[in-house]
Amino acid sequence: MLIGAVGLAGGLLLWAAGLHTQGGRVFGSPWAALVPLVVTAALEPLRRTRPQTAVAVGTLALVADQFTTGSLATILMYTDLMYAAVVYGTPAAARRIPVVTFLVTVAVTLGFFARFRRPEALLFGVVTGLVTFGPALTGVSVRNHREAAQAARLRAEQTALLAEMDRVQAVTAERSRMARELHDMVANHLSAIAIHSTAALSIDDPATSRDALGVIRHNSVEGLAEMRRLIGLLRDSGGDEEPSAAPTLASLDALVDQARANAASSGLTVTLDDARTAAGRLPAPAPAPVELAAYRIVQESLTNALKHAAPGPVTVRLDHGGGSLTVEVSSVLGARPGPRAPGSGAGLVGMAERVALLGGTIDTGPVGGGPDGEEIWRVRAELPVDEGTWG
Repeated sequence: MLIGAVGLAGGLLLWAAGLHTQGGRVFGSPWAALVPLVVTAALEPLRRTRPQTAVAVGTLALVADQFTTGSLATILMYTDLMYAAVVYGTPAAARRIPVVTFLVTVAVTLGFFARFRRPEALLFGVVTGLVTFGPALTGVSVRNHREAAQAARLRAEQTALLAEMDRVQAVTAERSRMARELHDMVANHLSAIAIHSTAALSIDDPATSRDALGVIRHNSVEGLAEMRRLIGLLRDSGGDEEPSAAPTLASLDALVDQARANAASSGLTVTLDDARTAAGRLPAPAPAPVELAAYRIVQESLTNALKHAAPGPVTVRLDHGGGSLTVEVSSVLGARPGPRAPGSGAGLVGMAERVALLGGTIDTGPVGGGPDGEEIWRVRAELPVDEGTWG
């Protein structure tokens, strides 16, 4: 709108001053030059909304202007219409208009040169190129820059979105890992504390209460030590101090001894059957993630046995063969007298997540085969020791 108003005002001033671009035309009256001027000015508001219509009608107005005394303002406004048709038009129009204007420029140049046979005739081609091909070429350059900038913005937005998704996934995975570690480290000690404190309250016997308080104190101290270790890992910022080592199968004997002491009052007998030490050989250590997962599976299984198993044997078996570390924990399934600690079900989920991260398999549930015909609750996990199979 503003360009049209300014162009119309400028053209009227040139017309009033008697400044024209040519003379001796078919419509030699000065008033005739105002018609193409007004039409071109009226097309300027359409340069963005209907650019192709504007340039088509503007071309007719420019041709009509050549049969009058002419106006420089009409020519300048037409160049703006040509530029806008390439910048704001359809992609097809943006490709075709520069080609068409180039061919028109070449045709006008050759036509005038063939007619007049003089070098000055080439000026008609130069003017035609400046009025048509020049604005179209400028529009192509501007449109390409705009499309490149828009594509760069889209790529930046996509990169930012992917980075945010990666961050959310990393945070979620880290929170799940921390939840598993916290549950596996503390649940065993808290379950023992809950069971023995309930026994101390329900059984009116000083010796039993004294033994229960000893177990409670031991598990409280061990639980606090595990919590300190986890907090130390979370607070570690890469300084000189090394974080505490993660538990491995080398410390499994201590875990079984602790579970044996915690389960004595519940009628459970915990034993360790390590087939890896056959023929007196020391077992070869598995990769650290595999040993940590195996240790946590045994720890959680013993905790569940302490909570839910009926009196009887609780057996922990380890074996290493076929490229996998096999962990199996079995206990008697059934009701038993005495206090029991409630479970949240998070332990089984955590075990399944640990096994899935290593690309292994886990099977939990009741199976037959007890010595007295009772059902056995078994947890059996196979953990690949080849890092190439891990998820």
